[in-house]
Amino acid sequence: MCISKKVPPAKQEHLIAVTNRHLFDEAGGQSAFLARLEQVAAAHPAAVILREKDMEEGDYEVLARKVQILCCRHQVTFIAHTFVGAAKRLHADGLHLPLPLLRTMRQEGRALPGRLGTSCHSLEDVREAEQLGCSYLIAGHIYETTCKPGLPPRGLRFLREAVASTALPVYAIGGITPECLPEVLAAGAAGGCAMSSLMQGPLWLAAQNNP
Repeated sequence: MCISKKVPPAKQEHLIAVTNRHLFDEAGGQSAFLARLEQVAAAHPAAVILREKDMEEGDYEVLARKVQILCCRHQVTFIAHTFVGAAKRLHADGLHLPLPLLRTMRQEGRALPGRLGTSCHSLEDVREAEQLGCSYLIAGHIYETTCKPGLPPRGLRFLREAVASTALPVYAIGGITPECLPEVLAAGAAGGCAMSSLMQGPLWLAAQNNP
C-alpha cells in the first residue's frame, strides 16, 4: 500500500494499464519492462495491474515489489493479479483474480482485499462476479486485438449490456486505443484497460496528459 503526504497528481481516471512483460523478451527483458512501466506510471493512469500470472509466486512477488515501488513513486494504484498471498504480503492496493480462481477463493471463505476485480466474458459472469463481492469488473474483449488472434470480439453491444446489468464500474479491455476510448465511455463504461498499446510504441497516455 502506497502512503504519501504529497498532493496526488491528476490521473487519467478512465484508463487502467495492464502489463505484459513478454513483449520485452527480445527488447531488453525485465530492465526494459520496468523502464516502460516507469514511463506509464509517470503519466498517471488510474491503476496498474501487474498481470504476469504465468510466473511462480515467489518470482512474481519479487517483480511486484519493484512495480509497487514505482507506482508508489508516482502515486498510482497498484493492483496485483492472481497471487493472493503475494498481494497480502505486499499490502497491494487491490487484487484482480480470474473468475474461476475468485470462485474457489470465496468457496473456501478466504478473506480478499476490498478493492477486488475480475474479468467477465458474458452477462452470467458479470452477475456472478457481483455476487462474489467484486468492486469493479473488466469486460472483454471488445475490439479485435493481437492478444486474442482469431477470436471474434464481443463488441460494444456486449459492453453496453454488461454496464446495464451491474451497478459496479465496468472497464473495457481488448484493442483499447485513444481512438476507441471515447466509444467505450459513450457505452457507459467507467473506462478502458490497455495492454499492448501502452506497453509498446508511442506512449499515448502521456500524450493525453499533455494535449
